[in-house]
Formats: sequence, C-alpha cells, structure tokens
Amino acid sequence: MNIESEINKELFVPQNERLLVVLEVQRRQKKRRSFLPTSSREDYTTFICVSVTNTTPQQLLITKVKQFAGSPLFTRRSQWTVKQLKQVNGINPNKDTPELDLVFDNTVDQWVASSSPEKCIFIQVLYRACQTHWESKTEFINCQSKLTRGQTGSRGAQRTVGNVVQRMTVALGERGGRLTRAEDRTVRLMHKAQQIADTAHKVTSCPR
Repeated sequence: MNIESEINKELFVPQNERLLVVLEVQRRQKKRRSFLPTSSREDYTTFICVSVTNTTPQQLLITKVKQFAGSPLFTRRSQWTVKQLKQVNGINPNKDTPELDLVFDNTVDQWVASSSPEKCIFIQVLYRACQTHWESKTEFINCQSKLTRGQTGSRGAQRTVGNVVQRMTVALGERGGRLTRAEDRTVRLMHKAQQIADTAHKVTSCPR
C-alpha cells in the first residue's frame, strides 16, 4: 500500500472524507535542503492533503499531516476549510519549481515540495477542486497557465489534466528511468489526477 492510500485509510476514511491529493513538503529556507532520509533530516515528514467530505453540502479541506520517525502512524496537525485558504502562490509562473506558499486567514505556510512535478499536480488538483467546491474564490498567483487555465466541462478538464500528465511523463522518461522516491510517487499521482477530473465532473453533474 502506498503512502497516499495509507493516509487515506488511516485519517480520512474514518472521518467520512475522500482524499484528493497528497504533497510531501518541508519548510522553505534560504538554502533548500535535499530530501534526505528522515533520520538524516528531521524527526518527522510533513504532508499537505486536500480532501472533500462525503456529506452534503460537501466541504473542501486542506490538512497538514505528519509522520514521525520510527512510527507507521500518521497524525493530523492542522486543518483548514477552503474558505480559509485565501491564496495559493506558485512562486514562478514561467517554469516548474518545487516552491509554493499557502496563505490562510491566520497563517502563511512557505513550502518546498519533494519534486516539481508533484507540486504541479497538487496545484492542478487543488485549483480544479476550488472551482468545483468554492467557485474559484481562492486566488492563485504566480502559477503556470497550464495548471490554472479555464476549464469548461468534463472534456476540457480532462484535456488540461491529460496535457500536464503527458508533459510530466516525457520529462521523467528523459531521465532514463532513474526515478527518485518522490518521482516514483509522482507517476502514481499522474493517473490519480486524471481520475480527480472525472470525479469532479460527476459531482457537479449530480442534481441538487
């Protein structure tokens, strides 16, 4: 079972929530630290999760999850509703970078993701989810247009996600199959991102 499935089963399913996307992150510092094994870096690993409740009306939630060294368990540390998420800052609109900022009502979290492709998928899924559940009231700035361009209907969403996935697949393939742990997880997220677009369309198409 991969990390996303473990987190979903342990933390979100019991709360009647559905996990949409997970991003492994660490605090951004002046000098970016490499993603070393946990024991070499710090005593925990941090994940930012986006989920939606299965109740009506549905709520979109952003949750900070930690896994402490030596423990198989995951712990919820903080949780916000999408209404509290004021801004998503992609830092650089011109190229793939792992940095991003999440601005909430009462705090600003500055992160660096485990990889640029994973950050791109995270923003793609979060943007689409905000459009579906919050009518795009959250501001997305300094994000590449391929991640936040207007999407009309299911086919438009699928094409947008598909194009991003295709570009990431080519980029990773050019490395000759030498995938890092983070990139290996990204490959799995690519297929999940396509499923998210399909699911979001089904939700918005249901009679209210």
